Amino acid sequence: MLAQVAAVCAQQLPPAEPPQPMPVPQGEAANLRVTTTEVLVPTLVEKRGGGIVYGLKAGDFSLEDNGVPQKIRVQEEMDTAPVALVVAIEQGGASVLEFDKLAKMGPLLDVFLTDPRSRAALVGFDSVPHLLEDYTHDGDQINSDLKRLEPGDGGAAILDTVNYAVTLLEMQPKDFRRVLLLISEERDSGSKHTKPAQLIQKIGESDVLVLSVSFSPALAELGHDVKDSSPDQATMNIVSALVMAIKAFKKNVAKEVAVESGGEYTTFVGDKRFEARVMSAAKDARNRYLITFRPTDLSPGLHTIRVRTTQDYGARIVARANYWLDAQP
Repeated sequence: MLAQVAAVCAQQLPPAEPPQPMPVPQGEAANLRVTTTEVLVPTLVEKRGGGIVYGLKAGDFSLEDNGVPQKIRVQEEMDTAPVALVVAIEQGGASVLEFDKLAKMGPLLDVFLTDPRSRAALVGFDSVPHLLEDYTHDGDQINSDLKRLEPGDGGAAILDTVNYAVTLLEMQPKDFRRVLLLISEERDSGSKHTKPAQLIQKIGESDVLVLSVSFSPALAELGHDVKDSSPDQATMNIVSALVMAIKAFKKNVAKEVAVESGGEYTTFVGDKRFEARVMSAAKDARNRYLITFRPTDLSPGLHTIRVRTTQDYGARIVARANYWLDAQP
């Protein structure tokens, strides 16, 4: 298995730190490499005062791909698949100040592991990602690992670590819901193997949902927040969309990887707020509608998605911002 993983990651991940995920059944595809297949768009519809809007059908949503309306399907039930979870925790830089909070996180992860088939792995990182715990259903083992975190060097290689974690998740069975919980500061420091454009493509080809919890409040909002996009932004061409995404990655990579995947980004100050943020992220990961569509525009590159409801429910909608379409053979 080590040789298999090393071959997958050789061009992008530190060779001295090969992951050791559980075996994938023979013949299963690891990546969602979008060509003419369906694009998966997990979508959260949340009431303004909290709580989920349930019971919506395909006719209750509209979805645009590069500004063009698409015919969609919506899975009848909320997400009931088992979860493959990677928790990626920063150990470098000033993260040691947060270790007391992280040591208490173990029981919160049980929300992800309610299905007996679900599994979680733990990755720590500073200038390099390290696999601290391979996939397990044993929440107590993850909890024990969290209490034994060691300070790393001064790096925070977020780009390399997200790349590494997505690779771990893509090697899980394709019927699993793949979730990355990233706990880090906002900006990358020290990634040597992954550029923003490479990670944008990797996330865009993947069905991994990224949930980011940052150590500190953001100093400024991104200029292209998809939830507040104007119609002009929704019709950006593929090249300008990629340029905007790269700029956003440099400003706040923790937020942008979540936005790109259709996940959520949040910050915390204090133990109670941290616990609430992680618990909310865990619950919301399972309360998403699964919207799918077949792209009518087969232009290769980064495509921008916009999801709305056809009726005004006064709700907050969180869906993936982009996907990556490969060139047709």
